[in-house]
Amino acid sequence: MNKQFLVFLFFLFLSGIFWLMMTLNESYEQEIRVPVRVTGVPRNVVLTSAAIDTVRVTVRDKGWVIMGYLYSTKGKPISVSFKTYHRGNGYGVVGASDLKRIVELGLEASTKVVSIKPEKLEFFYNNGQRKRVPVRWTGRVIPDQLYFISQVVYSPDSVDIYSSPEKLDSIRAIYTEPLNYVNFRDTLSINCNLSHPTDVKVEPEQIQLSFITDVLTEETMNNVPILCLNLPEGKVLRTFPAKVKVHFVAGVSQIRSLRPEDFVVVADYREITENHQEKCSIYLRHVPHGVSRATLDIRQVDYLIEDE
Repeated sequence: MNKQFLVFLFFLFLSGIFWLMMTLNESYEQEIRVPVRVTGVPRNVVLTSAAIDTVRVTVRDKGWVIMGYLYSTKGKPISVSFKTYHRGNGYGVVGASDLKRIVELGLEASTKVVSIKPEKLEFFYNNGQRKRVPVRWTGRVIPDQLYFISQVVYSPDSVDIYSSPEKLDSIRAIYTEPLNYVNFRDTLSINCNLSHPTDVKVEPEQIQLSFITDVLTEETMNNVPILCLNLPEGKVLRTFPAKVKVHFVAGVSQIRSLRPEDFVVVADYREITENHQEKCSIYLRHVPHGVSRATLDIRQVDYLIEDE
């Protein structure tokens, strides 16, 4: 039984080899990826598009040749001369016919190129002009209920961009790729890529973002003084009470550092005298950053106008 089984395995292996040889001798079409390098770039020139781009080439040949393209380095990479194909004004292009000829030079003589995508290869450059711009995040980042984002930390917070002078003048900030994170409680730290046009080079192209969260809580700030606007010289406005309460929502860690002077509550002398009000209306004009839903405990107070 063992001998018959070994004989069976031998012929099975032999038939498999014959089947594989017959299969690989057939013609096939297959898409392969070919990196393209821009070479001969002068020292004073900076490529603002990717220095290495990739073209997708559909080829037709025998199966064993296709296998070589897929599992070896044949046909990879090919080089494009900067001097030959740059057209000035920060732009260079390799036309469809030239790109096909360059690709074919890296392939076997028996291989037929069916199609190339993209049909032409473009690259952009400048003479070293750059600009430093801030980074901003974009997308949907929403913490869990009763939490809020108290601070966003960028690392780094600015990047260098290279492009044409016109493009550099128009760019004020570089934004991240759209983010989508919801229902988190602890600090969220992520590495994210930066989004930019193809003719703009960004260094670095990836940054780290940290969204620092805090717990929302309701709090009351007592003894916030009432200030007077448009008070003429020689006059004094006294309010009763002189200080009020402000109700607000903020993060637990921020509340510890808040003081009454951080809130600005005002009364308008001009409004009082023009409308002859019996009571003085007061307004909350300013609250610290990070404070929300701030309201006054009372909206009107008694007052007295005196001469100094």
